[in-house]
Amino acid sequence: MRVTNRMLANNFLGDMRTNLANLQKIQSQLSTGKEISKPSDDPFKVSRSMQLSSQINANKQYNNNIKDTSNWLDATDTALNQLTNNLQRVRELVVSAGNAAYGSDERQAIKDELNQRIEEIAQVLNTNFDGKYLFGGTKVTSKPLGTKTDENGNTVIFQSGKNGTELFEGSTTEANVADQINMLSAKMSVEISQGVTMDYNVTTTDIFNFTNERGESVNLVAVLSNIVKNLDTDTPEAQKELTSTDLQGITDSISNLLKIRSEVGAKQNRMESAQEKNETENYNMTEVLSKTEDIDVTEKVMEYSVMQTVYMASLQTSAKVIQPSLLDYIR
Repeated sequence: MRVTNRMLANNFLGDMRTNLANLQKIQSQLSTGKEISKPSDDPFKVSRSMQLSSQINANKQYNNNIKDTSNWLDATDTALNQLTNNLQRVRELVVSAGNAAYGSDERQAIKDELNQRIEEIAQVLNTNFDGKYLFGGTKVTSKPLGTKTDENGNTVIFQSGKNGTELFEGSTTEANVADQINMLSAKMSVEISQGVTMDYNVTTTDIFNFTNERGESVNLVAVLSNIVKNLDTDTPEAQKELTSTDLQGITDSISNLLKIRSEVGAKQNRMESAQEKNETENYNMTEVLSKTEDIDVTEKVMEYSVMQTVYMASLQTSAKVIQPSLLDYIR
């Protein structure tokens, strides 16, 4: 078969296009820093890269959830510390009120301070963090508690409805009341890793209604109201109730509060561990993703140098092979 000049030229152009395509591919990899630029380059690596990127983005969202929850728990712990201090002061006042030597003036001074403490307890439990009420359950957009003054001038805590009035007075239907009570006692949960969720909020129900170590139900609001009522009644029976039932109720409330604080502390520790684990996972997945789609710069520079040499060699070879024509041989 006769090999014509046209055949040599066509073969040369085909090889030249292949060399240029290889050179262009390496140039693109060097400029982007990525091994692949489209699915056809390597379908397996593209699929793996997309999967890893999705997991890393999800992991970053889990990390945001963990940070937000940690901040919420820190604010909760601070508020619970203030609440503990107030209850301890209430206990001290109740112990002082049991002193038989105290007259009406001393008891009135104790009652006035108790009313202020009750007001402060409600204020602490209405703590707002990041636009949400910490102790309102899932009812985070309005205050969970309110205070009012009864006929004796004593401060009384009540559950607040959406309009700020007392829950049972501000709601028109029993269903509406039940829904808001459920919201006030509901737990909020957060997903901290794939398939792992946890409750993280403390509600007013946890603090006000609980069972003590003896299996008895205790209502902190009722205990506080009973204390100020007994201070108003200057009788031996009222004084005895102050130093027995009321004092025990406050003591049980402090114990319950300390238990809640220990649970919050355990959740804070869990958040710290979860964040460390999340950051480690994110680092590992990022490293795997880098190995999957990033280039080895040193290797690619060497490949580029080789391809450039091949391209220059093909140009030089073609210049020698294609240059002679039939007229050159006729001469």
